[in-house]
Amino acid sequence: MFENRVRRVSELMRRTDLPAVIVSDPESVFYLTGRWIHPGERMLALLLTDDASATLIANRLFAQTPEEGLPLVEYDDTEDCVDVLARALPEGIGVLGVDKSWPSQFLIRLMQKKPEVRMVLGSYAVDETRMCKDEDELRAMRLSSRMNDDVLRELLTTLKEGDTELQVAARYTQIARAHGAAGNSFSPLICFGANCAEPHHSSDDTPLKAGDCVICDVGLDLNSAMSDMTRTVFFGEPTEEMKKVYDVVRRANAAGKAAVKPGVPLRDVDRAARSVIEEAGYGPYFTHRTGHNIGIGVHEPPDVSATSEAVAREGMIFSIEPGIYLPGKFGVRIEDLVAVTKDGCEVLNHLEIPVY
Repeated sequence: MFENRVRRVSELMRRTDLPAVIVSDPESVFYLTGRWIHPGERMLALLLTDDASATLIANRLFAQTPEEGLPLVEYDDTEDCVDVLARALPEGIGVLGVDKSWPSQFLIRLMQKKPEVRMVLGSYAVDETRMCKDEDELRAMRLSSRMNDDVLRELLTTLKEGDTELQVAARYTQIARAHGAAGNSFSPLICFGANCAEPHHSSDDTPLKAGDCVICDVGLDLNSAMSDMTRTVFFGEPTEEMKKVYDVVRRANAAGKAAVKPGVPLRDVDRAARSVIEEAGYGPYFTHRTGHNIGIGVHEPPDVSATSEAVAREGMIFSIEPGIYLPGKFGVRIEDLVAVTKDGCEVLNHLEIPVY
């Protein structure tokens, strides 16, 4: 168990008068215990209290073992798992935080069994702690991003006319595994030609042809540290319009990164990137947020958007990924991960490629 992380969560719980919380999200359970448990339809609960004690409640099928500082309460499929959890709650508790992703089938039953306990959303205690990475996490994220650089660099050398998006996506996965990745952090988004105008186009059987714009939005899982990067290239000679749009997005990406430092509202980072695109006349074609936090999960709170209320803090890692998408024609997106430092940011991606 990561005792330091548990203590940080419990300190936040005390400051916000939250005596106990049920953590059920597998990513957060792993973050706090070092154990990956994928419960499927069965109940998983890590019960944390504001004195930094933790109890793992899990089905016997998960074959968990107790450890010092992490007692184990097990149940099997013949028992009422919610009743087991209810009995494990601190005696006399009046308020209980619950994970934002906890299935309602468990929450509603617990509310019925414990009508005297007020249930509140309690994910913020873990989410806030996960936002700022410790040195071990930063080191892992650097390595994951470095490997992602290497894999995409190799992938781009294999592109040939007639390749389909799905074939290239599968090739990315093969290369990533050959480099030592556990797998992808998300399904590779490989887009050719007019498909690049769809920000989250699902790769299909579209073949690559001369003159196409190519977007590769890819990431891998290296020791549970997720990477995420996007590069746009042109297969053959790009048009003057393609060159112009690419240059605008490149400058927007640079402006977003330059705006990052502790204390800066993330909406201001979004504004820095977005204003470059708006001033070039492409504002309506930048249709998504500028970025998202990342770590054990690909998309973690907070986001980098015009509506974000979060402020950059040292240790945060998030993406800067502006784009311009011209329907029926092409699109360009450039994405890097940045780690907030004492006086700015460290860019975790270093893949520089000739685009035209």
